[in-house]
Amino acid sequence: NTPISSHESLHASLGVLRVIGVDLCVHATCFITCSCLTPPSLSYGAASANRKAFSSQQAISCNLQLPGECSITRRSVLLGPAAATAAAAAAAAAAALFTTSRPAVAAAANTIPLWTLDSGVEMPTLALNTAGLSVEDTERAVRLSLASGITHVDFHPGIERDGVARVIRSTGRSGLFLTTKIRKAAPGTAPAAAADEARAQIEEDLRALGVESVDMLMLRDSPDCNVMQAQWAVLEQARKAGKTRAVGVVNFCETALRCLLATATTPPALNYIMLHAGMGPDAHGLRSFAAERGVRTMAYGALGEPGPSAELLSNPLLQRIARSHARSPEEVALRWALQSGVALSVRPSVEFGPAGSVCSEGARCAGGLQMRAESFAWTLADGEMRALDALTSPDASPTPFASAGCPTSL
Repeated sequence: NTPISSHESLHASLGVLRVIGVDLCVHATCFITCSCLTPPSLSYGAASANRKAFSSQQAISCNLQLPGECSITRRSVLLGPAAATAAAAAAAAAAALFTTSRPAVAAAANTIPLWTLDSGVEMPTLALNTAGLSVEDTERAVRLSLASGITHVDFHPGIERDGVARVIRSTGRSGLFLTTKIRKAAPGTAPAAAADEARAQIEEDLRALGVESVDMLMLRDSPDCNVMQAQWAVLEQARKAGKTRAVGVVNFCETALRCLLATATTPPALNYIMLHAGMGPDAHGLRSFAAERGVRTMAYGALGEPGPSAELLSNPLLQRIARSHARSPEEVALRWALQSGVALSVRPSVEFGPAGSVCSEGARCAGGLQMRAESFAWTLADGEMRALDALTSPDASPTPFASAGCPTSL
């Protein structure tokens, strides 16, 4: 209970120790790996030098992987031998540009705000985005998310859905907020046939998941307005039948929203679009256009798409703000999106790109999800938000995966 340093913050919850601004990096008797915001060369041998000087401007995070009987005391932290290997330290330092380990907090402590949608459905505003994960990695990511307090799972039909189904089979449906999407109809598909496809997919997904309903069902756009209207009618019917609790849309530009709302009896609860710093908080006017029509914004791509944006995460403003909060640029980018007022779907870590996404065994995916779960535990100052709002690069379309007919679609 005696402080080691007046600048120290010691946290040992769920097996994680965090030391901030201390001029001594020490290790307990358990296996530890270290990574730093300003990565010096970290290399600790078995009983060799177990201390290294750091400036007060640096943030050191030490992740402890605890054996079953391992416990942490002030004495063990001060006197225990170093056990982190040079290989683990080098890997952590190499990843430090994009991510820094954060202290683990019990899931109950991660309070994620809820939105009450027009239908009365309460939706957690932070979701796990499983895009591009394998069945095994989806299952692992969902379990790690639940352990960190993230209960909203945003997945695609097929492989990702099957990973979610594994978790449901072993732990049950209760407590999960399930969001999935209707596949795009192939170009040239007639509206009636597209409606039949949507209807069949809903039944297929519920059967594969082993549930009676999902919480949010989203429609992808189409270059054919009649197809969007026909498929939306199917989603409205599914909601009335209790097969989904809410309905939304994905990558709908203004033209697509106008088309859908012309015949909809239930407007979309959400428009799921891309948003990151550099695009402006209004996503080129799409957020306000939707809000005027009663449609909220849920965002993906806060770190860039289809992979992490090096330009964004190396931006001097993000890095300066990150240092002032003892955070990483990754955390600043995520916090900016959330503080801008959107719900946010997040990849498990920065290990994603055009070829897919990864949630492998080990500390990176688990640490990434834990850090994301803690995004509401701190805030950016008003001046910091204004500065980030004013960024104009890297810019992007909020609907990069929209159909032809939407501006700057792929």
